[in-house]
This record gives sequence, structure tokens and C-alpha cells, in this order.
Amino acid sequence: MRSLLSVEIDRPIEEVFEKTGNVCDWSITCVDHELIEEKPEVVGTRFKMITEDRGHRMEFQGVTTGHQAPTFYSAHLEGKQFDIDVDYKFEDLSGRTRVTQESKVSAKGFSRVLFALLGWAFKKASCDAQEQELGSLKRYCETGETVR
Repeated sequence: MRSLLSVEIDRPIEEVFEKTGNVCDWSITCVDHELIEEKPEVVGTRFKMITEDRGHRMEFQGVTTGHQAPTFYSAHLEGKQFDIDVDYKFEDLSGRTRVTQESKVSAKGFSRVLFALLGWAFKKASCDAQEQELGSLKRYCETGETVR
């Protein structure tokens, strides 16, 4: 399942790129983010992320798969029920920044059956969640307001 969404943020691209990396400060679902192995070139950096959505906690092992400051960041996250590939593209809009998040969720095990049967519902929920997350990133970048 793929989703694509953009938001415009009234802050310079370098600032937005940097703040996007502070995931648990702006993400509604991020509970914990731990660096496991940092690579000087950033690509290959490994981390652990714990998310919570409607009382359901999930742990993901992640790796940075792309990094071109301040225009691009990507990561691959592996969880028990599904994996996520996420790309963030940053565009300079003369002092403002457009952030485009593209996500691909790949179900595993029994979750594949649920995705096959209820894919339309998961897609809508995923797009709604992505919209809320990007709205939270916008608030964080523009006002400094953290989620916690």
C-alpha cells in the first residue's frame, strides 16, 4: 500500500530538514527513538523506533537508506506485522518548504490477509494518519510545539 502527501511549512528548508529528524518531538505516534549505530555518511545508520496508535504499541528496527541534506531523507523500518519504506522530499519555496512524504507499507504474515480484505480501509486510515503527522510536523517547525 502506497501513500503520498505534502505539506507547506513557513520555515526555511535547512531548518525543516533538521527538525524532521527529531521524530519523537513532532510525531503523534512516536513513543521512543533510539540510535543503535550511527554512520558518518548517515546512510546505513541503524535505529529502533517504538510507535503507539490507539493503544497498540509496535517496535520497528530501522535503517537510513537515503540522505541528501537538505532535500531528501529515506528509511526502511521493519516490524513484526509490516515493513515501511518512507521517503521525505524537501523543496525550497523561497523561504518556505514543501515536505512530501511517500510511504510504502508491506504487510507480513496474517496482516497480508487483513490488507487484502480491508485494504481500502487501511489506505484511508493510513492517509488520515499521514495527514495528521504532517500537520504535527508543520506545527513543530513553525511554532516549536512538541507533541509531548
